Amino acid sequence: MALSLGLAAVSLGIAEAAVHTGLAAPTPPAAEVRLTAIEPPPALVPQLVDTGPAWQGRDIDGDGAPDFANPTGEAPRGHDAYGDGWFHARRDGGSRPHEGVDYDSRAGQQVMAPISGYVGRIGYAYPGDARFKYVEIDNPALHLQARVFYVDPSVAVGQPVELGRPIGAAHSLQARYGGITDHVHLEIEQAGRKIDAQSVILARASGSASLAAMN
Repeated sequence: MALSLGLAAVSLGIAEAAVHTGLAAPTPPAAEVRLTAIEPPPALVPQLVDTGPAWQGRDIDGDGAPDFANPTGEAPRGHDAYGDGWFHARRDGGSRPHEGVDYDSRAGQQVMAPISGYVGRIGYAYPGDARFKYVEIDNPALHLQARVFYVDPSVAVGQPVELGRPIGAAHSLQARYGGITDHVHLEIEQAGRKIDAQSVILARASGSASLAAMN
């Protein structure tokens, strides 16, 4: 009996000492908890969208900048019921060559200046038909002249224009040539001689743009 009371007193003393020293009495081990690692989501891979060829104009004056630009940003017109759009394609059953290059367009889209210079003339593509106009740009310093047909002009005669800046909006050609591929017709003269626009407006490697970059 005396031994039991002594053990109880010792136990109480240990508990009181724990309280006074700030040490908690030991507790039974908690049940084991398993933590499941949460994997981070996979990195987003930007999707690439093919935006077609990147058009680059030649530098003919050696200043490191292009001197020509694609007027619509689109490819030259391919074959359709009215023929082909490339330089010297057959016209009128082969009686004459096509003296320009046709570039695909959308009716109403902006048309850009293919060369820099000033507007030398605004005229009509066809005699007696006021629906279809052209803009002529002259660059005496480089001995260049460009005519862009099937354009509703936003510039005036005598006005300076910069390469690649808007000069008007593209016409629809369906009222005159039903079913033809809408396009603008570009003629370029260098020192008075007509040249192939595709020799100075070049299609480089296919362009691409990241969806992430565009959003």
